[in-house]
Amino acid sequence: MRRREFVAAIGGAAAAWPLAARAQHAQRMRRVGVLMNTVSDDAEGQARLAAFHQGLQQLGWTVGHNVRIDCRWGSADAERGRRGAAELVALGSDVILASGTPSVVALRQATDRIPVVFALVGDPVGAGFVESLARPTGNVTGFTAANLVSALSGWNYLKRSRLA
Repeated sequence: MRRREFVAAIGGAAAAWPLAARAQHAQRMRRVGVLMNTVSDDAEGQARLAAFHQGLQQLGWTVGHNVRIDCRWGSADAERGRRGAAELVALGSDVILASGTPSVVALRQATDRIPVVFALVGDPVGAGFVESLARPTGNVTGFTAANLVSALSGWNYLKRSRLA
């Protein structure tokens, strides 16, 4: 059960979207890999990574205390992305956050056992990363902007209908 909660926490923090549930502290140091599809000095990539760190901290995961984050930068270069993915797998990551389609491609080639949570992927079903957004199979899961918009639209509809 803790592994599922941890993966859910990673997914929520990746979107910088605070989850209502509180995270349980792990008995051991967890290792989170992050494969970004930008260069390390990209301002937007750095901002996303900072939001990810902040989201984890809000959920009770403190870098150096109960979680270690290893980040690799793919720089939109397929070979560099493959090397970064292989390094994160070799480090023994408990879960890996993949930013962008090229990062997911590299990680799918590198592992089929470590959970991969993706963000910033336009069409994960069309790309073959998951069979369905509602019930992904294998070790890859995540969300798209369409998922978020759909979820928020449903919530707003429910909220309006209860207030009417």
